[in-house]
This record gives sequence, structure tokens and C-alpha cells, in this order.
Amino acid sequence: MMRMEKSPYKNRDRTYRTIIRAALAWFRVGDITVEMSGLEHIPADGPALLACNHLSFVDYLIQGFPGVKRGRFTRFVAKSELFDNSKTGPIMRGCNHISLDRAAGADGMAECVVRLKNGEVVGIFSEGTISQSYVIKDVKTGTVRIAAEAGVPVIPVVVWGTQRIMAKGRKLEPRHHHVQIAVGEPLAVTGEDPVAETAELRRRMEALLEPMIFADPNFEQGVAEKAWWLPAAYGGGAPTLDEAAAAYTEELRLRAERKAAKAAAGR
Repeated sequence: MMRMEKSPYKNRDRTYRTIIRAALAWFRVGDITVEMSGLEHIPADGPALLACNHLSFVDYLIQGFPGVKRGRFTRFVAKSELFDNSKTGPIMRGCNHISLDRAAGADGMAECVVRLKNGEVVGIFSEGTISQSYVIKDVKTGTVRIAAEAGVPVIPVVVWGTQRIMAKGRKLEPRHHHVQIAVGEPLAVTGEDPVAETAELRRRMEALLEPMIFADPNFEQGVAEKAWWLPAAYGGGAPTLDEAAAAYTEELRLRAERKAAKAAAGR
């Protein structure tokens, strides 16, 4: 493993370093190839805000590798439930990631600004949740607003192929995959029009994603089979953006019902 930046934390990022080593071993044993481009856009030192897409549950791991290649630890923003969970919590805290309460995200966003002003690399899954259509869904304005407040540009980082490893609603398939990651040019933002600047961020993320889809060694087979992992817009069998949005809305409704029922049972 290459030499990493000096950790500012008391735990010296031992957990993060261990996970990096374990991931590299998994890549070798599991025949996982990770092809990366545009790494020069991530600074070797100083603050950086990475706007990442989100295709699978392993993105926290794999999308950190562009930073690793630059000798940097990326601190990802993650929902607070992952920090509260007995299994994932110690890992998230050990990696010094950033907790975000979806119901009240101001504290998490403020922490991102603090981390950036301290010179760290922060990664945000800018769509807010996993895209089950496997294209860029609506990008939230929070990324741009954080960047503007911290006085840093936004660096788009787009992954393709991780959905075949561990997509939402599908079992883990840990072997024989090709993953691509593209890092785009930094986008300077002012925060004066976060909606317009977010639209430009989404456009840049889409522009990074499309060539990787076409370059996928399994693309033609995916079209022929109308494969589940290939977006509908590219001839695949994945849900459209509208279909995925409707399914997510229903998921949230059912989740709220279960939460209400659990609360009622505990009275």
C-alpha cells in the first residue's frame, strides 16, 4: 500500500488502513479489477470535496480508492443509522466518516465544512441514496452549498460496475468484476444559485458515466440479455428513473409504517 497522509486523528486511522489492505487482498483473490482515470484532479494535499454517485453498498469502500491513490483518506458522509448499528458503527467511526441525520442534516453539513476547512477530503453521495436505475438520479443541492461555504470546488467522482457486486435488493457477488471510476475536473461554485450549479454538477457526472457504460466489457451481452444491471436507457433491464423513484417512495412509506407500528407497540 502506498504511503498515506498523516492522520489528524488519535486512532491514526488504523481501521481505515486495515480496510484498505483487506480490500486490496479482496481485489487480488476475487479477481476484481478497478480502473481509474482523472486521479490528478484530487489534490495531493489540502481540502477536496468529492461528489460521488451511488450504485451499491460497496461504494464507501471502492469510491475511496481514488483518494488512496493520491495518498489521501476520504471521509464519507453516511446516514446516522450506519453509525448507530452495532456492526457497521465501529467501522464508520474507526474510519472517521461523517454522520448525517437525514431528518435534520444541518449538523452533518456543518461538520463537512469543518473537515474541509481542516484540509481533509470529504466524499458525499450527492444523490442522497442508492440509484436503482444505475444512472445519475436527482442530485441534492447540499453538496454545492457545503462547497460554497467551505470555499472549495466540487470534484465529481463517478463509479460504474459496483452494482454487480452488491446492489440494493440483491445478494453479494464478490468475484470476477470490472469496476471503473472516473474523476472529473473540479467545478467552482459560489452558492449564489445552488440549483443551477447542482444541475451543472449532475450534467458533469452524467458525462463521466456514459463512456464507462459503453466501455463496460459486458455491455453488448447486457443489451442482448436485457440485464438487470444495465440502465433502461442503454437497452438494459434496470428500472427507469421514474420507476425507481416510485419504488423508493413506496419503500419510504412502508418504512414509516413499520416505525410507527414499532413505536405504538412500545407504548
